[in-house]
Amino acid sequence: MGDERVTIVDVANKAGVAISSVSSALNGRPGVSDVTRERIIRIAAELGFVPSLRGKSLSGRRAFTVGLVLHRDPDVLELDPFFGGFIGGIEDAIDPRGYALVLQISAESDKVLQRYEKLAADRRVDGVFINDLEVDDPRIALVQRLGLPAVAINPGAGFPIPAVREDPDAGIRATLRHLVDLGHRRIAYVSGRRNMTHSVERENSWRAGLQELGLAPGPVVPGEFTYLGGASAASVLLESADPPTAVMCANDLSAIGLIAQAQHLGFDVPGQLSVAGFDDIRLGTYVRPSLTTVHTSPRELGRQSGRMLVDLIEEGAVDDVRIPDAEMIVRDSTGPARDRR
Repeated sequence: MGDERVTIVDVANKAGVAISSVSSALNGRPGVSDVTRERIIRIAAELGFVPSLRGKSLSGRRAFTVGLVLHRDPDVLELDPFFGGFIGGIEDAIDPRGYALVLQISAESDKVLQRYEKLAADRRVDGVFINDLEVDDPRIALVQRLGLPAVAINPGAGFPIPAVREDPDAGIRATLRHLVDLGHRRIAYVSGRRNMTHSVERENSWRAGLQELGLAPGPVVPGEFTYLGGASAASVLLESADPPTAVMCANDLSAIGLIAQAQHLGFDVPGQLSVAGFDDIRLGTYVRPSLTTVHTSPRELGRQSGRMLVDLIEEGAVDDVRIPDAEMIVRDSTGPARDRR
């Protein structure tokens, strides 16, 4: 055969059987006798036949692809580096096992659901990731109805499908202790999107952390996880009658927007206002002052969810996974409170 790839046709010709018989023998399906099956397997090994991914897909009714449908505005997505690390982690896990990733983006909720239905109906994917979970997320009932293997990323407790989690609580509480140790007592919060599970979870951790420290939660202003949302929140907070001395933001992009607007309004950061974010995106190390934040591991989230989804597809069941908790990183955007009232 020289350097030419051995095909299923070569195996069939050598064994003197139909191509369908070779496929049945090599995939463990009925239709050939045990003697014929053993002869086909021996001939395939002698010829060095390696089934192609497409051939495996057609014979095993498996696509060898997994799907990720992002419910985000593409313009916002361009600014959010979380997904680069997350997708890279997925690829780390699925590529060595012969799977590819199908990525789709939609800003409209109804189209997101339609895309899951189409992926399942067309057998384009063997399973899906469910990220950016919403409160009472309709995708959960959908994938269950479709019988589509799915892994959720950072859902709440008691979730009905397999999940990988990274707990934000310890990192948020450590950041609040850091601010209180610096003398801050009026600590505001810039929240994420109200309908998202991880947004609610982070805000709940902020409230519980302040109460544990004996402080009443400061004002909460929506930031929508965006740079512009953070900038708008800065105007609301800093132009109030009693502005906070510190602000914690639901993610780094909104924290960076808040810092920029605070500086535009004439506030020194951290001299007059301390700011902390969440995610530890690389951009936070480039801005000035560099951003105190809570470090998360999107690549590890992607890696573990990718491994889990392939295991779920191939084995039918997996256990939930919890990766190490998020943790505080102190940089230059937090400093002593300007007063101790």
